Amino acid sequence: MIRPKGFEKLRALAWLGLLTTVSGCGNALYAVAANSASSKVEEARELGAEQYATYDFYLATEHLHKAQTEASEADYSDATNLAEQAEAHAEKAIQLARDAHRGTSR
Repeated sequence: MIRPKGFEKLRALAWLGLLTTVSGCGNALYAVAANSASSKVEEARELGAEQYATYDFYLATEHLHKAQTEASEADYSDATNLAEQAEAHAEKAIQLARDAHRGTSR
């Protein structure tokens, strides 16, 4: 196959541009996940989840902290996954705290 002069450079630049774009998206995806998880953790805290749903509240806060650590090392894929896990545990803690306020059992 005959390729035009400079094809390999163009191809390398295209890959570089793609990688730059994709890595930029990782940061944005993490930011959205972390903000959402942080809001849920704060909501859980306000509902008293530290007392009523200790396990899930602890997991949520620790996952969020680890997500922040991973993001500071530019490992946005792991950071996003950890933030999503933090949000899931925070949502469970919120539900357990609400149930406790209503007087229902686990």
